[in-house]
Amino acid sequence: MKTIEVCLTPDLIHQHELSGKIVVVVDIFRATSCIVTGLAHGVESMKPVGEVEETKALGKKGYLMAGERGGIKVPEFDMGNSPFEYQADEVKGKKIAISTTNGSQAIIKSAEAQEIIIGAFLNLESIAQYVLQSKINVVIHCAGWKGTPNLEDTLFAGALIDECVEEMGTVGDSALVAHQLYIANHENLFGIAKQSSHAERLSGFGIEEDLEFCMTENEYQVVPKLEDGEIVG
Repeated sequence: MKTIEVCLTPDLIHQHELSGKIVVVVDIFRATSCIVTGLAHGVESMKPVGEVEETKALGKKGYLMAGERGGIKVPEFDMGNSPFEYQADEVKGKKIAISTTNGSQAIIKSAEAQEIIIGAFLNLESIAQYVLQSKINVVIHCAGWKGTPNLEDTLFAGALIDECVEEMGTVGDSALVAHQLYIANHENLFGIAKQSSHAERLSGFGIEEDLEFCMTENEYQVVPKLEDGEIVG
């Protein structure tokens, strides 16, 4: 039986063997939700970038520059980290370089995987179908917050496990914790997620609409995948 395991934060990813596996990277508030939304709305590709200066260099090559630090849009960037920005007509057909506090770092740290795909509640069912149809084991890599686990990413991990548990075995207590957290709260996902420390930090920026949208299940059918350093739909 194929297996599915959970890494609760990039600071623990060294404890997981990624070679030969699919890694599902998730940063619900808000990077992977933005990536899923952008590709569903016609963005050509999105390039995860670690540093602000590298993002600016790509901007000079024609990329739109997107992302944040500490939840706040980098002043020189074209876009921030709201999924609604990625629904605009202006992004269709464009390449975007995205650099965020947590999400882009988790993608970069997953480099040893056989495949890297991008998950969010927005494309939960499509991600589940993809990993179930695959023949290889799965690691869910939660971006967390600056090296610590967070509630919303762990909830997603539990939701994906719940979709797959009849056909895939779980590995480790992190997977058990995530699954039980989801089972206990699946009828009120936004209610519990907005109590998270990350949501409280971001709520100070007046973006509750963003947070609620990021907890919406199965809005899109896209499965973003990293290919040659670019995320494509």
